[in-house]
Amino acid sequence: MFRRQASWADSVNSDSPYPGLSSPLTSPPLLQARYSLGPDPAKWGCSLDLQDVDPDDELHQPDAKKPGDSDSRWGGHPLSLRGMSNIGCLFVLVVGLLVLFIGYPLLSFRQTELDASAAFNLGGRNGIPGNWGLIDAETPADAYAKASWVGGEEMQLVFSDEFNTDGRSFYPGDDPYWEAVDLHYWATNNLEWYDPEAITTSGGSLIITLSQKETHDLNYEGGALCAMQNKFCFTGGYIEASVRLPGVNNVQGLWPALWTMGNLGRAGYGASLEGMWPYTYDACDVGTAPNQTLNGQPLAATVNGDTGHGGELSWLPGQRLSRCTCAGESHPGPTHSDGSYVGRAAPEIDVFEAQITSIDSKLVPQVSQSAQWAPFDAAYEWHNSSDFYILADPTVSLMNTFRGSITQEATSILTNTDPLCYEGTGGCYSVYGFEYKPGFDDGYITWISNNKVAWTIKGGGVGADDQTQISARAVSQEPMYIIANLGMSTNFGKVDLAHLPFPCHLAIDYIRVYQPKSAVNIGCEPPGFPTQDYINTYIEAYTNPNLTTWRNDFGQKFPKSSLLGQC
Repeated sequence: MFRRQASWADSVNSDSPYPGLSSPLTSPPLLQARYSLGPDPAKWGCSLDLQDVDPDDELHQPDAKKPGDSDSRWGGHPLSLRGMSNIGCLFVLVVGLLVLFIGYPLLSFRQTELDASAAFNLGGRNGIPGNWGLIDAETPADAYAKASWVGGEEMQLVFSDEFNTDGRSFYPGDDPYWEAVDLHYWATNNLEWYDPEAITTSGGSLIITLSQKETHDLNYEGGALCAMQNKFCFTGGYIEASVRLPGVNNVQGLWPALWTMGNLGRAGYGASLEGMWPYTYDACDVGTAPNQTLNGQPLAATVNGDTGHGGELSWLPGQRLSRCTCAGESHPGPTHSDGSYVGRAAPEIDVFEAQITSIDSKLVPQVSQSAQWAPFDAAYEWHNSSDFYILADPTVSLMNTFRGSITQEATSILTNTDPLCYEGTGGCYSVYGFEYKPGFDDGYITWISNNKVAWTIKGGGVGADDQTQISARAVSQEPMYIIANLGMSTNFGKVDLAHLPFPCHLAIDYIRVYQPKSAVNIGCEPPGFPTQDYINTYIEAYTNPNLTTWRNDFGQKFPKSSLLGQC
């Protein structure tokens, strides 16, 4: 029951300070009172008979219509219009989800994958803004093709970096193709620590700085830059670089280098290299054995070797991934038609290693242009007859007296450089490179110095050697990656610390790679020479520089060998 509110006047005669309710109700009934229902349903004006049917009763009927009911207004039959509409909608929805989450990924996977690695650098920034392709957008148009140095098929540009963007960073993840290492290159007893901060770009060139700076308990800091781990590899062709050498042309001690290595080994990471560098071998014989001997034979593998190690020829541990590997052992493959594995390794071919050589009491600026090999010839004497070895100009080039040691055999020629193309004397740039064809008898390597042919070695130069009972070694068939570095080591020669003008800078104007138009083979996973699965399986060996050996530090075993009776 509702009550009206008393007026303020009514409250005057009330004992309460608030409006009272003492006056009788005289106003008309409120709206609520007109439509309120009494307690007796019979007075509501509705039928209370349970048998009466209201128009909306069917909506509240829980029993479904039986198939065939003619009065099925709501389409209870599955083949009714509404049933078919529901089924059709569900079908379209399911098909759409399948296409979105299964069909689209499969179609995308089958399409040619584009390399977008440049779009995923640390901090969400790109190493070369707007320039992510294998060919630098700033490479001149006239550099897109090049004639072969040996008269072969015209070659096309497949990779280039002009280094024209100043201030680039090469810390891991900062560049689409290059990565600077952060380690001590202990294998060659370097005097410096390699640090990514020592490498950048300036004035249109890559700059690697060697400075007198205490770091990591060493007194010098240098840099080493690699294009590897599936960033860029190539097999066959021609690599060329325009270079200004560091320091001055009459002070010894710097070790600037531009070189290549097979992708199954990582420079500076000893565990990845044990039993891999510098092998390039695909035979199952004593050449794959530790020290190149079995039961002390052959005799030629035990004498006339490294004079600093008792004349022994080889201290190599044996080829880890040889053709002798037993079936089922860990090996990247592939296999030959006879079921044996293809011999795999990490060979090395150098564009150049620059040095200042003392000749008749005169200091002469030179570059060593070489390849490293294993297993070794007797006394490290490769077959350097005129059939397999061509020296373009004997007035500026000569055979290197270093031909090998217990860890490598070297085929090397020293060529005089342009004395003005040094940082402190003239400052010009000179072109260096090598062209090569992988393989055995038809393989070759031709080196370029000062934009001229310096020398050539043919495959027969490292053919079979009867004295050490080894088979022919191949001109590298592995996918190769590029390394540029600047350091110092007494292993390489005298280091005149008193006169070196620190800081010194190795400058590279560009690096370009060409391949014959009919033999383009780029990438670190080429047909017949896979690398990625093996690297991923043993990724710590390729990412932890503190693991110096495969077996002792990394704790892995060499695969079993049929030659050693281990299968």
